[in-house]
Amino acid sequence: MGINVWMPRIASVKPTLTVTEPEILRTASPSKDWQSSQYSTDWDALKTEVQNCTLCGLCNTRTQTVFGSGNPHADWLVIGEAAGEEKDKQGLPFVGVAGQLLTEMLRAIGLSRDDVFMTNILKCRTPENRDPHVDEIKHCKDYLQRQQQLIKPKIILAVGRIAAQTLLNTHDPLTKLRGNVHTFNNTPVVVVYHPAYLLRSLPEKRKAWQDLQFAKQTFIAMDNQSCVD
Repeated sequence: MGINVWMPRIASVKPTLTVTEPEILRTASPSKDWQSSQYSTDWDALKTEVQNCTLCGLCNTRTQTVFGSGNPHADWLVIGEAAGEEKDKQGLPFVGVAGQLLTEMLRAIGLSRDDVFMTNILKCRTPENRDPHVDEIKHCKDYLQRQQQLIKPKIILAVGRIAAQTLLNTHDPLTKLRGNVHTFNNTPVVVVYHPAYLLRSLPEKRKAWQDLQFAKQTFIAMDNQSCVD
């Protein structure tokens, strides 16, 4: 698929906003006091709580929890499904071949992994990478919500079907959820294909680029609105 370079060749995407590179990121919002001792204390306490979690049976099969990685005061929160085998070993989200592709996808809209915060619906790997069970999602939901409350992102990127359906509390297919701005705890959510799916379905690469452009447009619109307010 050429994961080393994600260079779109689509001329049919018609963005509704004029986008210039300098507008893409404003990750260090002056209104957020990220250096406060209270923020650091709350963040570290949450990480420790996740690390020691025994709320469901996944604690018996995991190697380690995957809290997340990246910028803890990012404007972009990227949420996937659950830890896979490599994530479970390394304790990091979105690693391996699919993770490399996601990195290139983000780079295509001017973002690096250090510009965003990446995490998952579940903080543990499921056996054989099966879909998460309802009770597992329920136990992990509080951790994700507290991460969002601390990070205060301006946009959430829901990566893949499980993440999108869980965040939006719906059973609608990804095809119906794409191309719309949803909300999770008053934060706009844009749904994109999971990179693992794209590796299996090369023709969907075009749609993935459209999703990324839509996410960038949504972020700029929200960022401009917050500046006006």
